[in-house]
Amino acid sequence: MIAKIIKGADFEGVINYMLSKQEGKAMVLASNNIGFTDQNLCVHEFVLQASMRPNVQKPVCHTILSFSANNANQLTDDVMIKIANEYLEKMGYGDTQSLIVRHSDRQHPHLHICINRIGNDGKTISDCNEKYRSTKICRELTERYGLTLGEGKKAVNRHRLRGEDKLRYEIFDAIKTALLHSKNWKDFVADLERQGIATRFKTKGNTDVVQGIIFKKNGCSFSGSKIDRSCSFSRLNAEIERNSHKQEQIHLQNEPMVHSVDESNFITDLSEAISEVFSMPTPSNGVDVDELRFQKKLRNRANRKRRI
Repeated sequence: MIAKIIKGADFEGVINYMLSKQEGKAMVLASNNIGFTDQNLCVHEFVLQASMRPNVQKPVCHTILSFSANNANQLTDDVMIKIANEYLEKMGYGDTQSLIVRHSDRQHPHLHICINRIGNDGKTISDCNEKYRSTKICRELTERYGLTLGEGKKAVNRHRLRGEDKLRYEIFDAIKTALLHSKNWKDFVADLERQGIATRFKTKGNTDVVQGIIFKKNGCSFSGSKIDRSCSFSRLNAEIERNSHKQEQIHLQNEPMVHSVDESNFITDLSEAISEVFSMPTPSNGVDVDELRFQKKLRNRANRKRRI
């Protein structure tokens, strides 16, 4: 179970979309604190309550609850109503207007909920940290009702996407493909460049400490975490380090056995290697994480040898 939250100002547009599917593809499952289910009267009630806070520019909260197709048989209308109402209560929308509509125009079961952010008491309902809270609540409800955890972006129908959503998924797919064979950041960045995606590192102040990563395609920029949580700099770095470690293990397994080592020559060679690394030019993006990591590894190995 996952939730997508969209804010807006047009109750009529959202409700018309929810109810105007072709016959049999949309069903009103429940309405809370609304006296009518007629489309026009329903819109009027939402607008009337929102008018108590005219300064709120986006009183509409359009939430889509989506479930795995694997759970289609157990998600009866009654079960979906219970899940939707529990979700609303936990999100703080228990004391306001909401309309719950089930659509059956996709393979996976899903609900559209129109919520009034102006409560029955005339106060604005806080949306602070709503995405974080929503994700946590969805996971709790998924486990409680024995549902399948979301399959994530791999299960999304790409051909239905448009605009920035389409770009985000294209970048996501390109990142996952590049990670399969990238042994270091240079490989990763070069692979994305071949796919028309530019990569930029965000650093802390005027230092070289990397704090984040940004991907750009067709004039649109997205931070890694906006693409997907698995695409944040820290998680990508961990994945690339795992790839590098695997390659090192393979290399060591294929190396011939060495029975004796001249320690003095080893330290001299290592020192020369360190000097060579420090003299390498800085890449155009200003940060070369792989080289910094390699430098540290060489220094540690040299220090260990000197202590022996």
